[in-house]
Amino acid sequence: MQTVTFNTSGDGLWSVLQTAVDVVDMQVTYVNDDKTFGELRVYFDTASWDVNYDGLIYTDRQFKKDLHAFLTAHGLSTDVDYSEQGMQGDDYVSLDVKGSFLRRWEQKFGELTV
Repeated sequence: MQTVTFNTSGDGLWSVLQTAVDVVDMQVTYVNDDKTFGELRVYFDTASWDVNYDGLIYTDRQFKKDLHAFLTAHGLSTDVDYSEQGMQGDDYVSLDVKGSFLRRWEQKFGELTV
């Protein structure tokens, strides 16, 4: 994946920073046996966002809006929402994905998890 830029609006529960964030990868890292639920990790360049200084992107509306636009542009479902706070990482945003997202991901990439 080429690096793409998403923005934050600073309206999340864990950060007030409005800035550009360089997204470097996306991976489905978990899928349940029924393929009805999974986790999408959106990895960011820690030079553009440092959770120790900037806080968590978790719940930021603009970041999610930019993600939805990216997913739509690439023929993927936007049936994604932030996972719980404890699932967020130092270099990724964790999102819950549903079956419709997983089906499209699998059609496009052939595999569901890395």
